[in-house]
Amino acid sequence: MASSDQTPGPMPPGDGSVPPGKPMGTGKSVLDKSASMMQSLKPVNQISQHACTFAAYSHDMSRQIVTHHYLSRVNDEFLQCAVYDSDEQNARLIGVEYIVSDKVFDTLSPEEQKLWHSHADEIKSGMWVNPRVPEMLSKLQDIAQSYGKFWCTWQTDRGDRLPLGAPALMMSPDKVKSELVTERDGKYNISTDGLKESREKIELAKPVDPHADVWKNKGKGFAIDIQSVEMKRTAPLP
Repeated sequence: MASSDQTPGPMPPGDGSVPPGKPMGTGKSVLDKSASMMQSLKPVNQISQHACTFAAYSHDMSRQIVTHHYLSRVNDEFLQCAVYDSDEQNARLIGVEYIVSDKVFDTLSPEEQKLWHSHADEIKSGMWVNPRVPEMLSKLQDIAQSYGKFWCTWQTDRGDRLPLGAPALMMSPDKVKSELVTERDGKYNISTDGLKESREKIELAKPVDPHADVWKNKGKGFAIDIQSVEMKRTAPLP
């Protein structure tokens, strides 16, 4: 069965468009606009921040990507993020990341904590930016102390024209490829090195938990294998 560390089979046939399909016609465009005017879309409307950063595959740290996180705050210690491959109108939804405070992270079991990565280096190195928003060190301090679990469902960097195979667990890279940083900095007219220097004042209230960042601490990653299992056909009795 499929595994997140294996290349999927042949791409779906078509004209090469990503994803496959004809351009949207006027009828469906009108239908979507009409529906959006009549429905509340409350979960989506809670998105309040855009962060641009970098991620690497847990099973292959040589594969690094630029990610765009659209964050909504559920409470003071939990954020949920829709992750896209760009900030353009035709951006593809490639995954989801959940972010918790260190206080919440401490309540997780050691086995669960292995699936999470810290944000301390991501913040202090200047990798994480909120484009076109002035730096607020107090807000960055909160993110620096947090942990994230990021599942990638569409590996566009390997040429997948559709979300194929198993989801992949993502991590925060220790060092980002220079060409990715240069392209990102040019797009937003920023300097990652300058941000790193300005964030030297950020101090962590406590060290990063050693159960996170398994790839860094133990040199191990995770791949997801899909297995066939017997389906439960009846609900258990109360």
